[in-house]
Amino acid sequence: MVAIAEIEEFAAFEIARDRDQFLRELIRELSGTLEEVVGAEDAAGFISVVGARLGEVMNEEYCEHARVKSLSLQQIAACMIDLKQRIQGDFQVESISAERIVLVNSRCPFGAYVKGRPSLCMMTSNIFGHIAAQNTGYAEVTIPEAIAKGDGRCRVVVSFAPTNDGAEKEDAREYYACS
Repeated sequence: MVAIAEIEEFAAFEIARDRDQFLRELIRELSGTLEEVVGAEDAAGFISVVGARLGEVMNEEYCEHARVKSLSLQQIAACMIDLKQRIQGDFQVESISAERIVLVNSRCPFGAYVKGRPSLCMMTSNIFGHIAAQNTGYAEVTIPEAIAKGDGRCRVVVSFAPTNDGAEKEDAREYYACS
């Protein structure tokens, strides 16, 4: 049996770990293990499935609270920013038009744990893509800049029609409304 004095001694250690940090470490290690075992592309695929499910749930939640069946473009942008801010991201609208919403981010919700784990960007792509598609019928998401890839910021482009933007098109992911 562990003595109470030992428990108190360990509790006094200045170890900076709380639930949030632990969960970030867990996700980093899970994504890293996936990337090592199945490769970065398949790891992104697995993470995409989780992001898709979260996107569906979050869209329903925002529509319910906004008391609408579908969100307007302004509401879609507000939803994306709000959900990322709730998890300590720092997304802002760079531009918004009938064709697309462009968001930039200076602080990833995964913090430093995202560096070197670009498969985690699929979480953002899928959540944003599913929310946009559920409300507009279609979305194409590209992330031309990502903190996970070593860029100084993230830049996420959510288009409401297929694009032909060369290099950006290569990394584009398409999303369709679920019936």
